[in-house]
Amino acid sequence: MKTEQPYLLTPGPINTTLSVKQAMLQDWGSWDGDFRAMTARLCQQLVALIDGEDSHVCVPMQGSGTFAVEATLATLVPKDGKLLILMNGAYGQRMGKIMNYLGRDYVALDKGDYEPPRGEEVEAILAADPAITHVALVHCETSSGILNPVEEIAEAVARQGRRLIIDSMSAFGAVAISAKTVQFDALISSANKCFEGVPGFGFSLVRQSALDASKGNAHSLSLDLLDQWQYLAKTGQWRYTPPTHVVAAFLQALKEHAAEGGIVGRHARYQRNQQRLVAGMRRMGFETLLSDVWLSPIIITFFSPGHSNFDFQAFYDRMKARGFIIYPGKLTEADSFRLGCIGQLHDVQIDAVLTAVAAVLDELQIPNGAPIHALNAAATA
Repeated sequence: MKTEQPYLLTPGPINTTLSVKQAMLQDWGSWDGDFRAMTARLCQQLVALIDGEDSHVCVPMQGSGTFAVEATLATLVPKDGKLLILMNGAYGQRMGKIMNYLGRDYVALDKGDYEPPRGEEVEAILAADPAITHVALVHCETSSGILNPVEEIAEAVARQGRRLIIDSMSAFGAVAISAKTVQFDALISSANKCFEGVPGFGFSLVRQSALDASKGNAHSLSLDLLDQWQYLAKTGQWRYTPPTHVVAAFLQALKEHAAEGGIVGRHARYQRNQQRLVAGMRRMGFETLLSDVWLSPIIITFFSPGHSNFDFQAFYDRMKARGFIIYPGKLTEADSFRLGCIGQLHDVQIDAVLTAVAAVLDELQIPNGAPIHALNAAATA
C-alpha cells in the first residue's frame, strides 16, 4: 500500500484526518473573542475527560510535550522539595535531566527496559525517605511500549501522603484515567498523540489547590504554569503568542475523538491495532520485548531479527518505500525497533504493514524475524 504520504507508525506525531488538517486553513487573532472562546472550549473539554471539573484546571503550554513536562515539574515541585522519578525508559530519564537543569533534588527508581515500577516498592521508598514530596511517573513509556500501573502507584503515593505527577503524553485520550478515583496533582499530555491533533502545544491538567500553592517555584518566566494560568483566567488569552492553527486543529480532533466514542472508542481501535499487529508479527517469528500483560495499545517494541542480513537502516528504507515510517529502538541492552498503533490506522493499514514486513524480509533474504537469543537457543537445543 504505497501512498503519497507515508503512514507514521510512531508514538507521535501521527497521521491525522483531512478534516483536522483543513481546520488549520483559517487564520485567527490570538486576542480575538472567537479564539479566546476556542481556548476555553479546549480547556473545558480536557478537564471533563479526567472528571476533574471540581478539582483540576487545564493550563496549555506552547511547544512540545517536554515543554509542558518541564513547566509542570518546575512549577509544582518546590525548590526545597524532592522528587522520586519512576524510570523505565527514555522519558523517565528525561525527567531526571530536567531536574538536573533545575538544580532540584531527586532520586530515581530505575527499572531498566523491561519492568514496571510496582506500588509496594514505591511505597517502601517513600516510607524510608520522608524528604520526598512528589513522585513522577510516565504513564506509557514509549521507549519500550510499556503501560505502567498508574492506579496501584497512585494508591501507594496517596497512602504515604505525597503528590503524584503523571506524564501521560502518549496515553491520555486512549487510556482512561479519572481524577475522582486516581489521586494526582498533574497529568501532562500534548495535542499530537492519542487525540490525533498536530504538534504545537502541550497541556497540564493541574489540581487547582496545588497550582495556587506554587507561587515562586518556577525557574522560568515562559514555563511558569501558575503565571500562564492566572493570565488565562483573567483575560481568556495565552500569555504569549499561541499556536492558533494548532488549537483549531485540536478542537476538530476533539470532535472526531468524541464521535469515535471518546476514550473508550479510541482505546478499542488502538487495542485492536496492537493485537492484530502483534499476532501478525509473531507469525513471522518476531518477538515482543514485553510480555502481553504490559503491552500498551500505543506502540510495541520488537526485537530485531538476529539474522546476519538484518540491518535496521535497510529495513527502514524498504518499509518507507512501501509507505510506512517505523521507529528505531531505544533499548540499552538489545537491538530493537518499534511499531506504533496510534493515529489514523485501521485494519487495512495494519494488514498492509504486515504484508510490507514480509516482503522486506524476503528482499533481505531473512527467513523470519526470530531475534538472536531465539536463534542461539535453537542452535544449542
